[in-house]
Amino acid sequence: MWAKLLDIWNHQPWVRLGVTVAVALLVAIALHRLARALLWRLSDGHPMAREMLRQARAPMGVLVPLAVLMVALRTRPEAASLHLAETAQQMLAIALVAVATWLGVRCINAAQFFFCRRFPVDMRDNLRARRVLTQARVLGRTASVALILIGLAACLMMIPGVREIGTSLLASAGLAGLAVGLAAKPVLSNLIAGVQIAMAQPIRLDDVVIIEGEWGRIEEITGTYVVVRIWDERRLVVPLNWFIENPFQNWTRTSAQLIGTVYLWLDYRVPLEPLREEVKRLCKAAPQWDGRVCVLQVTDANEHAIQLRILASSADSSSNWDLRCRVREGMIAFVQQHCPESLPRVRAQVGEWGGEPPVASSSRFSSGRGRG
Repeated sequence: MWAKLLDIWNHQPWVRLGVTVAVALLVAIALHRLARALLWRLSDGHPMAREMLRQARAPMGVLVPLAVLMVALRTRPEAASLHLAETAQQMLAIALVAVATWLGVRCINAAQFFFCRRFPVDMRDNLRARRVLTQARVLGRTASVALILIGLAACLMMIPGVREIGTSLLASAGLAGLAVGLAAKPVLSNLIAGVQIAMAQPIRLDDVVIIEGEWGRIEEITGTYVVVRIWDERRLVVPLNWFIENPFQNWTRTSAQLIGTVYLWLDYRVPLEPLREEVKRLCKAAPQWDGRVCVLQVTDANEHAIQLRILASSADSSSNWDLRCRVREGMIAFVQQHCPESLPRVRAQVGEWGGEPPVASSSRFSSGRGRG
């Protein structure tokens, strides 16, 4: 029996190759588990390394066996004499590049998750957290896209037929290459804009912006577009390069503090000092007021009324909107209750066109009654 097995081992290269593959896979599984246990123990106290090991568990479980199998096939002399083994080596090389790309993307995602947990944005003073989170997400997604493109190109370059087709297209089809370049321009411009936004940060996650006349918050920044959550729960999708090429308002660029404005039109007879005292009382009673600015000023006047401008400050734009509405309602109620004669009115003098000044109404009515 042993002689027969030895004869099969000596004269059947497929058997030797199969045994080599089986042993290589067993060794790979053992090495993977040993390395994972060792790295998991060494990463104790390093949350980012722990997150990367957790995200890399699935791709590493495929990458290590593929790498060991590749080494085993290249070192065995039996594989060189088998044409199918050469094809298998080529397929293993492509799979190895694909799994390595998968591993790189998972590591980038692990870094993003780490920064999301390390810098939460659900706090009052979250400017630094939003800055770090924006950089992590935009740069991470840009790096993931670039890594996937590089991995895809490397896989295609390993296939001789595809490599020859690509070479012939680059050599002979200049017009087609120009068309592809023009078609890819928006994608490339958005990728470059993403890097610029991550570094310069004209916008960040949860920033309050005014775009195309719409008030909203930056809800999501992807590799190609930005999602703005409008105040009425609509979503405005804007390309990344739009923020580089067009002006827009950012109300939380350096701070979330904001000064709001309330306008009132009242008659010239309105007393200003009681109004100023009422504005101060309303601001002090409002929980949205941050104690910085509370001012009433006369900013305009015309032939009918005067314009009063009230300035009130808050910690953020949402609080400022509520404060403005509260101050406006309180001032209207105060004027209606204490000085209703100060509400705007239209004054006019009624008379005959080009004639004498009109006679007093009492004399005209008395003369009318006399005729009757």
